[in-house]
Amino acid sequence: MAALEICVKGAFGAPDVLGDCPFSQRVLLTLEEKKLPYKIHLVNVSDKPQWLFLDISPEGKVPEMKLDGKWVADSDVIVGILEEKYPEPSLKTPPEFASVGSKIFGSFVTFLTSKDPSDGSDKALVNELEALENHLKTRPGPFVAGEKLTAVDLSLAPKLYHLEMALGHYKKWSVPESLTNFRSYANALFSRESFEKTKAKKELVVAGWASKVNK
Repeated sequence: MAALEICVKGAFGAPDVLGDCPFSQRVLLTLEEKKLPYKIHLVNVSDKPQWLFLDISPEGKVPEMKLDGKWVADSDVIVGILEEKYPEPSLKTPPEFASVGSKIFGSFVTFLTSKDPSDGSDKALVNELEALENHLKTRPGPFVAGEKLTAVDLSLAPKLYHLEMALGHYKKWSVPESLTNFRSYANALFSRESFEKTKAKKELVVAGWASKVNK
């Protein structure tokens, strides 16, 4: 089959290197896990090219993917279409697990950008991580739905990577050691070949959050 075309974020300050967008990585992980051939167009998001606006996306958003001759935005939508068009191997998440961990990323961003150490944003994040820990404890593991990797894991993996890299750098914070199931889960995701191949370097993740942290 012909390679699928995808526009993803180039690195901040190095637009010819794969950037640090967790939503772009989620789509790349899906393509890798489904063994689909693809061609990346790296987009310099601080100086978006005219072709992106004119031909593809009036908002210039990434990721954008060409599916059935049309450019499609939004990682949720793209991943859904890929699952329908290329059902094997299935990455479908059982509906009862679809929202597991869904509040972690928002809690992470709130804590990362907080200037008030006493606002409880660190505790709110730990609560979300503990909820995932408690879910993982009840499953045969290592993934959210059990032994099989599904879409919910591929959505969480880049976000957990950003959480660890950015909070370690800016807040000198790390995931509590008591969350052993969570740590095993993150390691299982980060050690996959698909993740190694599609992740942004640590320094690019850190640089990518600088503008939010320094507001």
